[in-house]
Amino acid sequence: MDGTVLAHGLGGAKDLPIPVDMAVAGAVAALVISFSVLALAWRTPRYDASRGGLPLTVPPAATALSWVLRALGMAFFLYVAMAAVLGEDTLVNPVFGSFYVLLWVGIVPASLLFGPFFKAVSPARTLAMLVAKLTGAPADRGLLPYPERLGYWPAALTLFAFVWMELVFPHATQLGPVRLWFALYLGTMLIGSAVYGTTFLARADPFEVYSTLVGRLSVWGRRDGRLVVRSPLANLDATPVRPGLVAVVGVLLGSTAYDSFRESPTWLRVVQSLGIERAWPDTAALVVFTAGVTLVFAAATVATGVSDHQARRHLPDLFAHSVVPIIVGYMVAHYVNFFVEFGQRTLIDLSDPLTTGADYLGTGDWQINYWLSMHPTVLASTKVLAIVTGHVLGVVAAHDRAMKLLPRKHQLVGQLPLLFVMVGFTAGGLYLLFAS
Repeated sequence: MDGTVLAHGLGGAKDLPIPVDMAVAGAVAALVISFSVLALAWRTPRYDASRGGLPLTVPPAATALSWVLRALGMAFFLYVAMAAVLGEDTLVNPVFGSFYVLLWVGIVPASLLFGPFFKAVSPARTLAMLVAKLTGAPADRGLLPYPERLGYWPAALTLFAFVWMELVFPHATQLGPVRLWFALYLGTMLIGSAVYGTTFLARADPFEVYSTLVGRLSVWGRRDGRLVVRSPLANLDATPVRPGLVAVVGVLLGSTAYDSFRESPTWLRVVQSLGIERAWPDTAALVVFTAGVTLVFAAATVATGVSDHQARRHLPDLFAHSVVPIIVGYMVAHYVNFFVEFGQRTLIDLSDPLTTGADYLGTGDWQINYWLSMHPTVLASTKVLAIVTGHVLGVVAAHDRAMKLLPRKHQLVGQLPLLFVMVGFTAGGLYLLFAS
């Protein structure tokens, strides 16, 4: 199993049964038509998370279930840690599939289905809560209050550290570096939660922040502490606005776009012409993609009819939630066959974590089903549909937020820069996905 294939998504022009330009034109038309319909029929904000949603009665067993989930999450973590410490440094070691496939890519479907899934199974959060119980201290408060001005900036940094490890670091499929990365991650989370409580995890843990953002597109939400079922877009509208949120979505979206770009013939020729260690130009390109997405989106949101400079400065974070559907669409398009096929490979490898011929989970004799790869029309249609759906939902979320924030005379014109940026993201995303 090739390390490059393991660590990155699969896709290319061979998967697309229609010309790239037709796919891009159709996607752009869908966005423009969607905005035109919204401009005519959606003249007042419709989403209010403080009132929307059907409250659910949570049974007493729910608390026990939460601890069962924590126990399962910790058991899985220890099982994979055993493979990391005692297993062989080969690509059949399930550590790699668990890290790059089940954890990173699997966060998306799990969070869409169940809400902030990782928060419920996070080993770092479980350990922090156990320490708090032993010491008698409140789990959400540590020695110091978390500085609100930091917001999600720590998560943006830790997310960048992960995608750099996955996409740029030349030894990403060697056991030593992966062990070291996860040890540094877990140590940082435990020290941070000791100082600032579990609030630190909600702001700095890359996997928890990512899962919670994607979970905003599930039907599960909370209102006044109660569990509710409501429209995913209404749930998304309730995303807390904090500093650094736009940087988080910039890293998530920009890194996925970079992953499509990094193996393109154009970039490979540039790297080869430089004659230096590839990690350096790749790091520069990753920074350009993530910073570029962040800055372009921020510029589009501040280019509105809001005259108050103080209010305009906060607009990028206020609109950042609208990028979440786009991120989900890109993740589905970029990783769908990677997740399905190498996810199966990981489940097979997990049954023999120490490569001794064991079959602890009973999955060792499974055969990988390559149905998606053998049906390129279905695969390509899924990819295009995921990107278009994500962008249309992003336009709807941004439009509803604009109805709340922008002066009436600028509610439509003020959205045009953001619409142009989303059109650019759509066209660029489809081109990178299928033509590189």
